[in-house]
Amino acid sequence: HSFCIGLESSPDLKAAKQVADYLGTVHHAYTFTIDQGVEAVAEVIRHLETFDVTTVRAATPMYLMSRKIKASGIKMVLSGEGADEVFGGYLYFHKAPTKEEHQNECVRKVKDLHYYDCLRANKATMAWGVEARVPFLDKAFLDYAMGLDATHKVCGRLAPEPPTARERSITGNGRIEKWVLRKAFDTPDDPYLPDEVLWRQKEQFSDGVGYDWIDTLREIAGQEISDAQLAQAKHRFPHFPPATKEAYYYRQIFESHFPSQTAAECVPAQASSASQT
Repeated sequence: HSFCIGLESSPDLKAAKQVADYLGTVHHAYTFTIDQGVEAVAEVIRHLETFDVTTVRAATPMYLMSRKIKASGIKMVLSGEGADEVFGGYLYFHKAPTKEEHQNECVRKVKDLHYYDCLRANKATMAWGVEARVPFLDKAFLDYAMGLDATHKVCGRLAPEPPTARERSITGNGRIEKWVLRKAFDTPDDPYLPDEVLWRQKEQFSDGVGYDWIDTLREIAGQEISDAQLAQAKHRFPHFPPATKEAYYYRQIFESHFPSQTAAECVPAQASSASQT
């Protein structure tokens, strides 16, 4: 069985169906509407116990998908958290000045996973009694992958050799992020995945479910939170004051569930300030 969720226009739904057809899985493609997502945000924040902007954005469709998975009778799923942190899968890794800095950033991201992606995956699924397991964070795999020479992970201008003509024909530029992981599955004579998926440009989960999702959340926050409220945020929320209307909107919902100052102080500093754009 394989699962995916998105708005009707979601690029993830299209790619997931392509993979499912290729592998022959029993595929479950779920769609949600903007209204359904917005309606679920308050419950998502209650289950996640955080007001981190990126986490709330991504957790909401995962929460909705987990409800569908539970209804189908499935109790445990495999999920891909950790791959981007271990292998440098984010676009900003192209800016790493050296392979050592690239590796240092991978280490930092892995150490912070419990504030972000692992928190999201664990709590969004367990809200419905579904257990998510993360094979990319298996200890033996992690020991091996984090011990790799960073030369195999770096992308763009830091790559020791240019991409092959075949890779370039697919990606259209230099070495892509998460290269060593993609390359491990790049077996043209007996392929694991279609080339256009294997070498697909990364999409954040909250983008991949549909680009209107984040835009709508920002729009709603802009309607709900006034300029005057945001200007006074440091007085209303002296502990890690929100810097954007969307962050304020989530913080307000968090406070409705957990009204004490102590509750806000339990949210890690990294989570409260890392993604308020």
